[in-house]
Amino acid sequence: MQLLPVPVRRFAAWCVVVLLGAGVGWLGVLLCGELRTAVTPVLLALLGTALLGPLHRRLVRAGVQASVAAGLTCVAVVAVVGGAVYIVVAALVDTGDQIVSSLRAAAKGLARHFGAAGTGLDDLAANARELLRKFGATAASNVISGVSVVAESLAMAVLALLLVFFFLRDSHRAVTALRAVAPGDRGDTLEAIARRAFASVEGFMRGTTFIALIDALCITVGLLVLRVPGAVGLGALVFVGAYIPYLGAFISGAVAVLVALADRGFVIALWAFGVVLAVQVLEGHVLQPVIQSRTVQMHPAVVMLAITAGASVAGILGMLLAVPLTAAVFAVFQELRERYATPSDASAPEHPGS
Repeated sequence: MQLLPVPVRRFAAWCVVVLLGAGVGWLGVLLCGELRTAVTPVLLALLGTALLGPLHRRLVRAGVQASVAAGLTCVAVVAVVGGAVYIVVAALVDTGDQIVSSLRAAAKGLARHFGAAGTGLDDLAANARELLRKFGATAASNVISGVSVVAESLAMAVLALLLVFFFLRDSHRAVTALRAVAPGDRGDTLEAIARRAFASVEGFMRGTTFIALIDALCITVGLLVLRVPGAVGLGALVFVGAYIPYLGAFISGAVAVLVALADRGFVIALWAFGVVLAVQVLEGHVLQPVIQSRTVQMHPAVVMLAITAGASVAGILGMLLAVPLTAAVFAVFQELRERYATPSDASAPEHPGS
């Protein structure tokens, strides 16, 4: 090794570090995949704690006992999430037949304009029940596995809610626990890193929730004005989709435009597209820079890569967790860089004769 030039040796050392880091990270991902039933509730509970922490702290400052404040906070999140799910399901149930009939009417319109191609679409809409029956026979064989997945998801949701309660109630003990596991005199550094990472996740969750609420309200009002069926449910879908940056807003907005096209026609669909586009422009050029720039400073390309990597590892759940986890990693590196940065040139001795 001594025969190699210094730049080559440094490059080789960095290659070894990168390979070791990638190997350890990949093993960590595989281990989390094997233990997903336990890891997923912990990660969701951390996101929930970051989102609900300000409410819990306000209740504690108002004189409410920590345990009671944590319980009230968990009840509030159950009410909000349950209400959102109920709104979406109720809207889909109430407008499902109307949307299907609108799709059939749209297919007939295409049949009049495009002849045989449109007739095929009309036949597909007319025979939708037969197709569903045939596919349903195949899907029926997977009922047991589907029930097990639902049961596992419910169990993880309940565990995540319980962990949110304990994380909120015992958050003051986290610093003591971190200092207990810190090697030597690294307690201050580990505490600063943990606080920086959690503050980044908390800022992301708080800012994303505020942006999602504004997006959902604006799109819901626009769809109500356009008399698009299921406007409230579509607004709730926009709110949920906003937690997946860029991609979630695109998918939920596309669903709203398609429903408008199916029920109200091409002109109203264009108006709905204009509403969705205006809200996305408002989010990208006003809300995101003003709200998120102070807490999560990541380039959009980094966000898209993180979402893609999360989707390839854990599907929709990975897309949801990718951005806050990446924000936490960036915060950790930023804290380490600030703590262990080399002295500035200002501290260097001045040149003679200056």
